[in-house]
Amino acid sequence: MAFTDLPLVNALLNTTSTVFLLLGYYYIRRKRKAAHKKAMIAALVTSSVFLLSYLIYHYNVGSVKFTAEGTVRTVYFTILLTHTVLAAAVPPLAIVTVVKALRERFDKHKRIARWTLPIWLYVSVTGVAIYLMLYQFYPPA
Repeated sequence: MAFTDLPLVNALLNTTSTVFLLLGYYYIRRKRKAAHKKAMIAALVTSSVFLLSYLIYHYNVGSVKFTAEGTVRTVYFTILLTHTVLAAAVPPLAIVTVVKALRERFDKHKRIARWTLPIWLYVSVTGVAIYLMLYQFYPPA
């Protein structure tokens, strides 16, 4: 596999994380705690593999320039800015959320998870949107 394959791998990992996050939410709303735990661990693992792959790609390739002009450029950079800021928050939020659950502090786990889940979902979904815009709809020259 070449480094140029990693953006697609990363988009697939983000998509997979999104599915696991949604499953985890679905399961906990139905009081299926064991299934919730498995889905959320899978989301955490998938997102961790994504982060490793993302760092490897950008260490080797560097930045990729977005070449489109006009309104789509503004849309892209707005999504990228919000994605980047919130992506920096996901690892600490996820760690705190998991630690609260592991310590069986479910009151605190639930309180922080109400913030962690939507932010993590936003980052996962916008990661795929960024991939599509940067590599599929307006690929670099």
